[in-house]
Amino acid sequence: MKLILSTFLFLLFISSLSLSKPNILFILIDDMGWMDLGCQGNKNLHTPNIDALAKSGIRFTDAYAPAPVCSPTRAAIMTGQSPARLQITNHLPHQDRFTPKSSKLLPARMLNHLPLKYVTLAEKLKKDAGYATAFIGKWHLYTGRNEKYNPLNHGFDINIGGCSYGGPPTFFDPYRIDFLANRKKGEYLPDRLADETIAFITKQQSANKPFFVALWNYTVHWPMEAPADLLKKYKNLPVRGYRDYRYAAMIEAMDNAIGKVLNSLDNLNLTDETLVIFSSDNGPFGGVGDASPLRADKGHLYEGGIRVPLIIRWPGKIKPKTLDETPVILTDLYPTILEVSGIDSNVNYPVDGKNLLPLLKERKKLNNRSLFWHYPNFAFHRDNRLGSAIREEDYKLLHFYDNDSIELYNLRKDISETNDLSRELPQLALKLKNKLESLLKESGAAMPTNR
Repeated sequence: MKLILSTFLFLLFISSLSLSKPNILFILIDDMGWMDLGCQGNKNLHTPNIDALAKSGIRFTDAYAPAPVCSPTRAAIMTGQSPARLQITNHLPHQDRFTPKSSKLLPARMLNHLPLKYVTLAEKLKKDAGYATAFIGKWHLYTGRNEKYNPLNHGFDINIGGCSYGGPPTFFDPYRIDFLANRKKGEYLPDRLADETIAFITKQQSANKPFFVALWNYTVHWPMEAPADLLKKYKNLPVRGYRDYRYAAMIEAMDNAIGKVLNSLDNLNLTDETLVIFSSDNGPFGGVGDASPLRADKGHLYEGGIRVPLIIRWPGKIKPKTLDETPVILTDLYPTILEVSGIDSNVNYPVDGKNLLPLLKERKKLNNRSLFWHYPNFAFHRDNRLGSAIREEDYKLLHFYDNDSIELYNLRKDISETNDLSRELPQLALKLKNKLESLLKESGAAMPTNR
């Protein structure tokens, strides 16, 4: 009898522990810009589900991707380290063919995969807190078909669609994506990934086990493909708030799919027990998205390339309809998620992200700190300049390596980065340049070399 009672009490204790840990749904969109949502001020894109998510939680106005392209951002989120420290600073694989023949500089060398030595979010949540973990969507953290570095070897229990691909061959079944079986001809990829997410969540609910789902969509990356009804809707509308009607259709289709997932949380009575994070890996692809009033787009260190939406909902913990202007970076999500789950974020390497939980729950201000970016590589469009950048409070400095020039902007007064203050404020510019160089040196950043 004592043995039965002891076993019962132990199981009850374990159950209470699991219930005390929130479920985590991390939604990451590919190549979606800061202005690509209704809640961000775009009146010409229809995103009611994500807008509703923003109203029910906190929306950051000054959130940043760790890099202006996808792979380094994804690696930084998973490890809490800056792309400079990881030495994953460009989209994989490292493609020298992007280097213009006229360039006097050669891009910095970088790794072509996320090494297994790093303890990812999924590994920590799984091993230290008993989470069931699922990766669904775009991984893009290794090269070729080297399965050694796929999500299953980085802490995820299941992997659906996570491979080396930067974008899908097509958004319609048959997708021809590794680790994603064909299911229904003509099915749209965001809907398929939403269904897979719902199936996983449903299974974990019945198992009474906390879950971590990384729903990292391939949308709204190239190719520009969307359901026929949405293409028809946008084709004849004035092109405003976007540059390609197909992109607008993809945004709405993405919102519809995410709405299905969020509704499933309601239907399963899991909304109050689930922390939801929504963001993008970089700015919009130039020519299809419109980042204005931000300057430039994907692949650039100006605001249009790195400033992204960030929405976090946690019922009962985060006050609804909260708007926050604190500069934050997606690298911060690593220690934040671990803290939320009651896990020590200490690992055997430096963590560059900062825990946002006091800000989220108690509205405590973060101590003044510097955010920095390092992009010593050429992007696919070849018109970017190799460089680094730093933001401290309202000021942002960019250092370009081709001619060793600097630019300084007050982002609070000049979000479009049109008024270079480097000559007006030379002491501040020098201070920020020195701090940027110190951060790069401390992180062991790889630098461009002369041709």
